[in-house]
Amino acid sequence: MKTMKYIFFTIMVLASACTDFEDLQLDPNRATQTHPGLLLTNIEAITFNYIDIGAGLASRQLAYTDGASNEQYYNWQRAGFGRYNSLRQVTKMDQEAARLNLDNYRALALFLKSVHILELSKVFGDVPYSQALQAEAGTFNPAYDTQEEIYMQVLADLEEANSLLNTSNGAITGDIIYGGDITKWKKLVNSFTLRVLLSMSKKGGAISTQVINRFNNIVDDPDTYPIFESNDDNASLRFQDLVSNRYPYFNSNSLKTAYYMEASFVNLLKDLEDPRLFAFADITPQAADDELPTTDFDAYGGIDGSALLAANTNLVVAGVVSKVNPRYYNNPVNEPSNLLSYAEVEFILAEAAARNWITADAEEHYNNGVIASFDFFDAAGVNAYLLGSEVVFNPSTAIEQIVTQKHINFFMNGGWEAFYNNLRTGFPAFSVNGGGVLNNQLVPKRWMYPQDELLYNKANVEAAIQRQYTNDNINGEMWLLKN
Repeated sequence: MKTMKYIFFTIMVLASACTDFEDLQLDPNRATQTHPGLLLTNIEAITFNYIDIGAGLASRQLAYTDGASNEQYYNWQRAGFGRYNSLRQVTKMDQEAARLNLDNYRALALFLKSVHILELSKVFGDVPYSQALQAEAGTFNPAYDTQEEIYMQVLADLEEANSLLNTSNGAITGDIIYGGDITKWKKLVNSFTLRVLLSMSKKGGAISTQVINRFNNIVDDPDTYPIFESNDDNASLRFQDLVSNRYPYFNSNSLKTAYYMEASFVNLLKDLEDPRLFAFADITPQAADDELPTTDFDAYGGIDGSALLAANTNLVVAGVVSKVNPRYYNNPVNEPSNLLSYAEVEFILAEAAARNWITADAEEHYNNGVIASFDFFDAAGVNAYLLGSEVVFNPSTAIEQIVTQKHINFFMNGGWEAFYNNLRTGFPAFSVNGGGVLNNQLVPKRWMYPQDELLYNKANVEAAIQRQYTNDNINGEMWLLKN
């Protein structure tokens, strides 16, 4: 019997020796292939969630009172590379689309990759792209692409995405944004391209010429390059009153008790007599005690985002500061998250016209943007508002007016676009003189690279730092912001 056991053991050892080591690592219960539609839903849920309360602090729309917020007081240091996790999922979707010859999904992958890599680049400057996510091919220390290279590649990818999107290339399933509507996806791709092009407005020379020409190509050929035409085209993630699908700040005790409206933003809306304030904010406790109506601008107040924490806390205790509108923490559905809205596209067109990039009526696009914003926030009185002395379009202050209205439209939506637009244009001016700013009265222009990069990809990240900034600091001026 012992002899038989040894023979059986020997046979098993010999059999296992004939099996490749790689084969032993495969989990037979884990799928290695899938339909791209099964990946798309989760990717969209992550990519289209553009609601970030930290952006509201940095963009002087909100203020925080339970401590010294780094976003509010401009004391941020390092950010992370978490978006590469999303890029990894998009890359997998792209691979599955290529395997199944599904060009519409490949187009969506090109768009989604563009969104994530641009967000990374706007945070840091140069980041890995062409060599990123290639560990399986043996690239563990990717080189950093320049920001210029990234933007040029994105523009090429968006052009290809538009050309690939076609009803003849099969249906899109798993799509929670547009329900598989190819035309709406083409509108998003091209409208997003306009945003990318306008973000390069500070660039001169040959790049400026390329940017303006590309912008005109899209605007002048709506059959090839359709763009947003109404709020129905908004690239919106809609929330549901279901577990894990509710508005991100639903039942947020912190939003309810520690976040307040920022003074410069409230004063801007009051000066403009902008009724969107009633949709954004709650009346102050003092106004409630005085029984002021919610449509009385005197019922609202804010605190200076750059002021000392103690001073702001005293104002809160005095009851003269507004919280955000309760719907932001009481309504599980609330308003959708917009990656890109029709209102923003109209403001983009208005600014392009004001810069003489395109032959168009800047005032008409400006008005269209304001009207679309009022409609999105369900605010009344837009016609009277557009006739207000501080709102009616003035060619001599066109850029400031347009960007300011875009800034208002980004309240509790649009991610960090309000902040990035300020870095590009200087509008509206952000308060930094209240004594609480921890960056020498400066608005930072970027974040420092992740510590892990300095540990595991030191040569490449240091080369990128030297190429751009000399040293890794939050006030370094990236390529996008240089004239």
